[in-house]
Parts: sequence; C-alpha cells; structure tokens
Amino acid sequence: MIRSLGVAAVICLAITACSSGGSAPKQAAGKTELKLYNDKGAWSKYFDEMGSLSKQQIGLSMKPVGYTDEPTYQAFIKASFRTDVKPDLFTWTTGGRLAEIVAQKQVSDTTAIWQEAIKNGDLSADLAKYYTVSGKQYCVPLNAAYWGMFYNKSVFDKYQLKPPATWDELVKVAETLKKNGVKAFYHTSVLFSFVWFEQLLAGTDPDLYDRLSAGQAKYTDPGVVDVMKRWKSMIDAGYFNNPGDKTDPGDVLKTGKAAMVSFGTWFNTSMTQRDMKAGADYGFFVIPNVNPALPKTSMIFESGPLCSLAKAPDPDASTKYLKWWVSSSAQEKWATARGDVSANPKVAIADQAIAEVSKAAGSGDYRLVNRYFEATPPPVLTAALDGFGAFVVKPDTYQKVLTDIQAAADEYWSTHPQGN
Repeated sequence: MIRSLGVAAVICLAITACSSGGSAPKQAAGKTELKLYNDKGAWSKYFDEMGSLSKQQIGLSMKPVGYTDEPTYQAFIKASFRTDVKPDLFTWTTGGRLAEIVAQKQVSDTTAIWQEAIKNGDLSADLAKYYTVSGKQYCVPLNAAYWGMFYNKSVFDKYQLKPPATWDELVKVAETLKKNGVKAFYHTSVLFSFVWFEQLLAGTDPDLYDRLSAGQAKYTDPGVVDVMKRWKSMIDAGYFNNPGDKTDPGDVLKTGKAAMVSFGTWFNTSMTQRDMKAGADYGFFVIPNVNPALPKTSMIFESGPLCSLAKAPDPDASTKYLKWWVSSSAQEKWATARGDVSANPKVAIADQAIAEVSKAAGSGDYRLVNRYFEATPPPVLTAALDGFGAFVVKPDTYQKVLTDIQAAADEYWSTHPQGN
C-alpha cells in the first residue's frame, strides 16, 4: 500500500463473467500459472484461495509473491521494467504513481476490460476515473475501501459510549476515555502518518483538500494551518497513543490499548484474522465532519489497482486473469474471504455496518474524497509523510512541517500544470 509500517499485518491492514461450473476450459499454449507480485504479504492466504478458484473457473492458477516492505517492493517492480524478471501481475497505487509508470509505457491498457465490465455491471463508471490516464484505463481494482472508525465494543460498552453522530460527540467520547485512563485514538509516525491530516482537512473543508492536492492551494494557507492546530490540540489533550509504538494496530484495537482506529474497510481483515466478530467484538462508524455546516459528510475513499505489464511474460494470460478478477464470481470470493467491500457493485457484503456504509456511499449520500496517498503527487507525498511523521512526535513543529511540505509542492508544481 505505501511504505513499510514495520508490522506486516497492517498491510493486511483501495475486478467478463466466466463459467463457475463444469470442467475448466483448456488453456491455450502459454502460461497456466501466473505470479502475482504484491505489497500485501499478509494477504497471501486470500490470494492463494483466489488462485485455486481461478484454476477451477478459467484454467489459470495464480501464486502470490508477497512483500511487506514497500520501498523494496517498489524497487523490484521498477527494476522489472529493465530486466527479464517480469511479474505476470502486480499491485500498485492509483494517482501519481500510476500516472508515472503509464508515462513510461510500462503498464498494459485495460480500457476494453473496463468498457465490458461497466456494460455488464461488474464495475462502476464512477470508479473508472481513478484508473484513467490521458483518456485510457490502466489496471483494474484489486480492492475498494471506505475509511471510517473501527472501535472496540467492549471498551465502549464498559463506559456506556455509543458511536458519535457529530464531531463534538466524538470529542466527548475521547474525553470520557481519557478520564478513565484509555487512549481514544491510534496513530503512528510511519506509513499512515497522513491519516488524521486528511480526515481533519476533508471534514473541515473538502474543497480546500481538493485544491491542495491539485496545487491550487498552499500548505501554509490559513485553513491548512488551522487543521494542524486542531490536530496538535488533540495530541496535546492526550487522546492518542504513543506514535512510536510498534504494536500492530489490530492488536491495539483488540486489547483496547486504544479504543478506536481509523482505517479503510480493508482493516476488517485484521479483525477477522484475530478471530474478532463484527458487531460483537468491534464496530465501525463514519467519522463525523469537523464542520457541521457541510452539506455532506466527507468520506475518504481508496481503490488499489491490480496491473499487468505492457510487456508481460504472457500478455493474453494476464489479460484473461484481469477480466476474470472483476467478475462477480471472483469478487464474491475475494470480498467474503477478507470481510471487505468489493469494487463489483453486484457483490453482497456480510458485515452489516460496512454494507450500509458502502450502499450509502454508492448512492451519493457521502462526499467521497480521494485518499491523500493517491491524491497527492509522489514528490509532495514523500515530504508530507516525513513531515507528518515528525509532527506527531513533536507537535510544536507544525509550522515548519507545513513550510517544508510546501517547498516540495512549489518545486513540483513549478514543472507541472496545476490540477494534474
């Protein structure tokens, strides 16, 4: 997903129909097993299950090759552009990093797959924009995820708390937990250091968030500075755990070391891997806007791509697999196994709370905001991740952090048209 958190499980913790019965069709001369290189090493079990299913349904098996260190993974994929060791399939990110490798002509065009899948109702036309570069689509959705707050139900029940409907109610929940010696929120100084910045900004002024991502606003603008001040005040109030704590966030939530963890719906997988049951051991709620006057609640959205190289070892086999991946039969298995939402609108979601959120998001009840990691140009993102990581350790440095990020933004946007 991004960079290594030092704990693989967080990475575990954003896609034409084919026959699901009878004997598998004969595979044309070429590969019968594909290797899927990915940065989600803790998902190997689920990839193995998909490989078995694809062998049954389309005569193509798949073997995952998982990495848990993001820089190492990205270095391998980029090296494959120049060497003979090339993945059949690989995971990546949308936004600037996808545009970067498309510009290098390294990624296979999947426009035809998208057109057919949208026609069949297996993919949403609204999702296509995240996979579109210069009018064409590249890759297909490995996953889709909506961001919100996971909470420990035992902790909430112990202190007679309930999911908040407003930001003020969320703060009151945090205060109650603090008075009882419980850290309200999880945060980290590495990898996901951007989470609270994006949530606070999107929930305060989503238009400013979008302008900032497009180079049409500055990190030193008053609205952004105010968000950092609010974030600082929450840290100073003692609502957060130690950002340097290396405990896996799944364990943090299960043990009640922190009562709430903000992540995408893919974090459900971390809960199921720990034998926690949705609705009994933990719950999920949409994070209320900071600004109650906004017409819609801002919800962070992400979709991670599954790609093939333009010069894949067996282009036909890779394309066939991508077409199968977006089908209902494949996505039903993929979503159910992980307890997450699917990019395929036809797939039912078992977790009631997440199912309701997914339905509401798809019907336009929320303002979907592209996750900061994908929305922000890569050079700016690098500076921001470092800056936010330093800020959560030393909150008084927020002004310098914003100035440093803006310096990276100025350099980037000086050679790129704003809005791209």
